[in-house]
Amino acid sequence: MTEQENPNLYSPLALAFLGDAVYELCAREYVVAQGNLPVGELHQRVVAMVNAGAQSTALEKLLPSLTSEELAVFKRGRNASSSSVPKHAEIADYRRATGVEALFGYLFLKGEHQRLKQLFLQMNHSAE
Repeated sequence: MTEQENPNLYSPLALAFLGDAVYELCAREYVVAQGNLPVGELHQRVVAMVNAGAQSTALEKLLPSLTSEELAVFKRGRNASSSSVPKHAEIADYRRATGVEALFGYLFLKGEHQRLKQLFLQMNHSAE
């Protein structure tokens, strides 16, 4: 692993920036695998999964199975100071979602794609 690939060297908000895209890609893959639906329906299902409130709620299913390293990354992301919070999100939900996204960015950079998929499915398996 090169210095640039070491996820510990990135700020929690940089990890969350990347993790936001990783989480959305996981959600899109999950929704498409559910069946061939009109694009508008696919979009609505993904939006319902990737918003801060949904991520915060789904996190409860995940917390008990996180390793100490993963929990530390989540907490770094959750506690990171962000300059803004979307109008439609509660501050606590937004911070927890930022922690989830930081974790997903971290695991992506580490190349732990199976773990990403496992955690995503654990969070969202019974979400529909």
